[in-house]
Amino acid sequence: MAILKVAQIGHPILRRVADPIPVEAIGTPAVQQLIQDMRDTLEEYDGAGLAAPQVHASVRVVITEVNDEPIVLINPVITPIGDDYCRTYEGCLSVKNMRAAVERPAEIRLQAYGEDGGVIDMELEDFNAVVTQHECDHLDGILYVDRMDPRTLAFLEEYRRWGPMDDFLYGEEGEE
Repeated sequence: MAILKVAQIGHPILRRVADPIPVEAIGTPAVQQLIQDMRDTLEEYDGAGLAAPQVHASVRVVITEVNDEPIVLINPVITPIGDDYCRTYEGCLSVKNMRAAVERPAEIRLQAYGEDGGVIDMELEDFNAVVTQHECDHLDGILYVDRMDPRTLAFLEEYRRWGPMDDFLYGEEGEE
């Protein structure tokens, strides 16, 4: 069991495009150990997901929750489905104690390899789609703060105290 150090915003590894893992390397001890260490780290920090760059490994591995179950994604590819977007407040283990609103496609197709090397091909929507997109963004050097509505950025304490800024900013009908 290893709890890995989580890189914080400003560390260059979070802005690098991660390298793909060759399919034949998925079963190697090094990749399997990284996956286990990421699991341990995610559990320790009680996150909804974790990408390898966040733990200083610039490879295309993500652990995310799908229907409240963790799933390992290797070399994931996301394709938006439809034109619907959803707006959610996101946080990140690499951006401690902050939240902000981000709009993302509400439904996606996810293609990846699993930790056993098997093919994953599924459609996700709403929260499952959002978390998966958030984590996969890390593989391309993108943080949620790059996609956020800057007027909604809040410290976690204030977010918990006052809630989302949407009503304040946009009124009850969501219009300015």
